Amino acid sequence: VQLQASGGGLVQAGGSLRLSCAASRRTGSNNAMGWFRQAPGKEREFVASISWNGGSTNYADNVQGRFTISRDNAKNTVYLQMNSLKPEDTAVYYCAVARGSYAGRSLTNYNYWGQGTEVTVSS
Repeated sequence: VQLQASGGGLVQAGGSLRLSCAASRRTGSNNAMGWFRQAPGKEREFVASISWNGGSTNYADNVQGRFTISRDNAKNTVYLQMNSLKPEDTAVYYCAVARGSYAGRSLTNYNYWGQGTEVTVSS
């Protein structure tokens, strides 16, 4: 499975970006997917996850209410809509495919990772 993330860029605080992650094959039918991020000098952290059918979502506390994860299984693609961006959201964002149909916040729940897309939020 290969994952291609896109949509990152430079945006001012308060702005929005939409990240996309396309899988190379039909992984979404049975697997949860997630987004993580890693800021310079920090560990990779959980951002959001979505169950195999999109019926269940989970968010980190610091993005709840601002970010929305969604998926289109027909396109093998997961999205992350990011609104009201803050400078502290600056990071490289990674998408990942989970081992199971539902996935939590732990990195160990995920076994395929994309290459990352960089998001920079200026103040």
